[in-house]
Formats: sequence, structure tokens, C-alpha cells
Amino acid sequence: MHRRRRTALVLSAVIAAAAPLLTACGNDAHPGAAAVVGDQRITVSQLENRVDEVREAQRAAVSDEAQYAQAIAKTGSLTRDTLHGMVLDKVLNRAAEDAGVTVTRREIQGLRGELEDQAGGAQALESAWLQQYGVAPERLDENLRVQLEAQKLAAKLGTDTSQPAFWQTLAGASKELGIDLNPRYGKWDAEKVGRVDADTPWVREVTAAQQETPA
Repeated sequence: MHRRRRTALVLSAVIAAAAPLLTACGNDAHPGAAAVVGDQRITVSQLENRVDEVREAQRAAVSDEAQYAQAIAKTGSLTRDTLHGMVLDKVLNRAAEDAGVTVTRREIQGLRGELEDQAGGAQALESAWLQQYGVAPERLDENLRVQLEAQKLAAKLGTDTSQPAFWQTLAGASKELGIDLNPRYGKWDAEKVGRVDADTPWVREVTAAQQETPA
């Protein structure tokens, strides 16, 4: 596979470090939203539906409970990783729009065909994307559109998706959008173009108080 394509595919695997799932209240400024990206909301319901799609696909791909439990263990941060991907897709889309980059349905089908040939068929490709990137089969074409968008944007910038120039462009789009995450999922770092854990000292205070409470 061409080096530029390989680096573009890495976008699907950009994952923030795992952290405890907080039970904080939702973002008061944006009730019901997992994130607000520009004038678009990613609702908690939309996020949960995406996660459910992956879990259902994982369940269908294994033959017993032990294998399913193993798959769950490997993707313990799936909710946060999924939100990270959903936000990053919107950032990339804005950067591509600003640069006049578009992707056609024919291009998506062409890339899918190439990848299916390499993987050994459609089912093998879907399985690989599910295992490696946490992408449900029904989201594969959507994910490939993102990969092509990244490739074409990098090409227009005269760089590669692994290079600082590409990510600086995404950082600019990220700042332009003014991304706001629900605190339970962390916060968005525009410079790093990624989700990071929120500084929540109140969590430590509550935990300490619980530990000090006599049995």
C-alpha cells in the first residue's frame, strides 16, 4: 500500500489514553450533548448508538461469551475513543472544506475495492476494520471517506498525514470550530487535535471523602 495511504489510515486509530469513566453531570451549557463542534451537536444518544453498533458487531463476530468478554476488554475506552473519532471527523471535514477538497462516491468505492482485494474479501475487510479501528461494518464507507479526505487534503498541502504541516492545518480548523466536550468525556485540546482527560479535582475529593468514611 502506498505510504501516504498507510499514514492516512492511522487517523482511525488515533486514540486518547484510557481513563476512568466519570459519572459527572452533563455539560450544563449544552444539555444532552456529548460534544458541540461549531454549530453542530453530537448528542449523547448519537454517541451511544455508535458504541452500540460496534458492540453488536463484536458480539456477532465471536462464538462464545469468553471471546466477547475478551473483545470488550480490549476496547474498554470505546466510548471516549468513539467520541474522539466523531469530533476528529468533523475537524477534518472543516479543514477539507476550507481547502476546497471533496471526495466522490466513486473514489470511496474504488478504495474499498482495493482494500477488499488486499484483505481477502468484503467480510475480511469489515472484520479487520472492526478489530483494528473499532469501526462497525455499516460505518466502513463513511470511514473510508474520511481516509480519502485526509489523503487529498495532505496532497493539496504538499505534505503527508504524518507530518506537522497536516496536523497544524487540523489544529487551525479545530480552533475555528471552538469544540466543547461534555466534561464526563474529558476536553478537547485544539493544539493536539484530540481528546484529553479533563482536570477534575472534585473527583479526587469525592473519592478521598468516600475512603475516609467509616464502614
